Amino acid sequence: MAIVVMKFGGSSVGDRARMRLVAQRIVARKRTGDDVVVVVSAMGDTTDELIDLALEMHATPSAREMDALLATGEQASSVLLTLALHALGASAIALTGWQAGIVTDDAHRKARIVRIDAQRIRNALASGHIVVVAGFQGCTRDGDIATLGRGGSDTTAVALASALNASVCDIYTDVDGVYSTDPRIVHVARKLSHISYDEMLELAHLGAAVLHPRAVECAKHNAVALVVRSSFRDVEGTIVKEEAHMEHGVLVRGIAYEKDVARMSLLGVPDEPGQLALVFVALAEAGINVDIIVQSGVVDGKADFSFTISEADVDEACDLLRRMQPRVRYADVTCETKLVKISIVGAGMVSNPGVAAQMFRAISEQGVSIKMVSTSEIKVSAVIDGAKWQACVQALHTAFGLDASEVAFVGGPSVRR
Repeated sequence: MAIVVMKFGGSSVGDRARMRLVAQRIVARKRTGDDVVVVVSAMGDTTDELIDLALEMHATPSAREMDALLATGEQASSVLLTLALHALGASAIALTGWQAGIVTDDAHRKARIVRIDAQRIRNALASGHIVVVAGFQGCTRDGDIATLGRGGSDTTAVALASALNASVCDIYTDVDGVYSTDPRIVHVARKLSHISYDEMLELAHLGAAVLHPRAVECAKHNAVALVVRSSFRDVEGTIVKEEAHMEHGVLVRGIAYEKDVARMSLLGVPDEPGQLALVFVALAEAGINVDIIVQSGVVDGKADFSFTISEADVDEACDLLRRMQPRVRYADVTCETKLVKISIVGAGMVSNPGVAAQMFRAISEQGVSIKMVSTSEIKVSAVIDGAKWQACVQALHTAFGLDASEVAFVGGPSVRR
């Protein structure tokens, strides 16, 4: 008898009607003879509502107390789903993250799983129960509730699948699978039947919201069979595995985008050892994530360099850099906002020259200039002005032969929990 893990996101259990449909789907899977473990996110906008309530109480709530509060969203949905299963005559039990044996480090709001003692889950499965686990949470070694940060429920599901040696981890969401790009932007986007861990990881890092990078990393590291499926339609999903089937002539598998990007530039930085380290160590310590970094050549002992960050971090980064001016001794700092990073991803790019040139040509034909470029073996990213980014995504999708004549798409990608 195989163990399967089924994960349902917040939109899948967003109201009572959807939760009952999910319960029916779980019971149908159990009737096939599989042992079933379910991981569930908080219902709909519950987490946002809890955050708003906390901010009404205190402008800067502590991370420890926020974890204790936010974990209740998943706990509520796990119990409600269990009750829906009971109403269908199924034997089911709800467990919190710590009851399920999930132990984390003590980095509140962004904890990582350090180990899982899955014996209680195994015992419940042996007794014939469907086990419903609250995602996004665990318990520190000191006994405090800790949440796993963005994508936490996906990560919970994959980690449990690994600990239980499950035959598959199905991620149910509001799309039919992984698409070649966002179908809301490109209506002829194709659903992919297969995609490799590495390609999915790049797409997830680059803005595709179907799966969170931490979940994909965990699946790859532990060789967990991962499938992205629709919560609302009984159709084949997308299989994420070590090596995906390569379609003949297809170099690019998907196109991702990230909006609200800002480019910051430090001008006239002395060409001395340690100057870049000063800047980026300070940004890292402030929790500001830096993406693309480009340095110009040295002229008269000085260099310019630019880097991208989220627009949300611009004010903090500007303030930090101004305070550092006496130590870094740069001449000026500039900032450009309302940019978009567009990326093409595909394992077929490794052995095929000219892919970047084709990308740049497609973007230039839209009358758009490229401001920054970043590459890896299987991706090329370009930062552009945000005014015509949708046209560029559509042009790239066509240029690389990804358009499909028919698509089946329900809803839109959600922020992962």
